[in-house]
Amino acid sequence: MRKIEFISNEWVSIVRYDCAHGFFHRGILYPNGDKEKQSIEMDSLKSASQYAEQDLKDRWEWYRERYMKRIKKK
Repeated sequence: MRKIEFISNEWVSIVRYDCAHGFFHRGILYPNGDKEKQSIEMDSLKSASQYAEQDLKDRWEWYRERYMKRIKKK
């Protein structure tokens, strides 16, 4: 599950959730190409999916604004 934004004529991933690498985590992506993985403990894939969906609904604007501020600092 990921949220993307159309920035400078291209689609850019800003935040994503997945179970790759053997654990559930949030991936924060930065304009300079850096990535941050934040492990999140969940008891089931269903709980993880619900958590990710709710987090993106609740905090999408915050993730987007943080990303845009970092673009301006470049």
